[in-house]
Amino acid sequence: MPLPLLPPPLLKGFAMTPLLRRTLPLALILMPALAEAHPGHIGADAFAAGLSHPVSGADHVLAMVAVGLWAALAGGRALWAMPLTFMAAMLAGGLAGAAGLPLPGVEPMILASIIALGVAAALALKPSLIAALPAIAVFGIAHGHAHGAEGGGTPAFAAGILIATAALHLAGLASGLGLSRFGSARVARGLGGATALAGLALAFN
Repeated sequence: MPLPLLPPPLLKGFAMTPLLRRTLPLALILMPALAEAHPGHIGADAFAAGLSHPVSGADHVLAMVAVGLWAALAGGRALWAMPLTFMAAMLAGGLAGAAGLPLPGVEPMILASIIALGVAAALALKPSLIAALPAIAVFGIAHGHAHGAEGGGTPAFAAGILIATAALHLAGLASGLGLSRFGSARVARGLGGATALAGLALAFN
């Protein structure tokens, strides 16, 4: 997708670093292929399907990694509170989806989560947990509802999803903490900006 389709004010706010200039074209090229890889069924092995489900869709991967990245940049209790809140809310949303309970606007909310979480990481926002956790919970519910609606709600499928989600959160945490430790917090924030831009690319795709 050509960059002119992205809103100029949003692009301006990210202060396009050399890292973003290098990673954005690749992200834009890969997004459609990754999105199409997202499965719509659990297959024969529910646990294996649950493990593969979050990592086979760019929308889920980007949001879950961004949660860990933001938590790393926020620091303190956010290191564990943000990922655990997302997972708990995702489980609740998954149960609702498996039960067939409707949740309007799931897909737009998933796309919004990528952009919002990426922006939060890019700006290294450090709001109070009282303000941040409810927003993370809303995003987690949306992702969980999508999983539950597609997976049939089996315990094995849910366990697989939770493990995969925890791994993606840890990947974001490790990236953010590792880069910050070696004095590359700007690179970590650049990854957040690239995530938000990838979310915009998915939204406009």
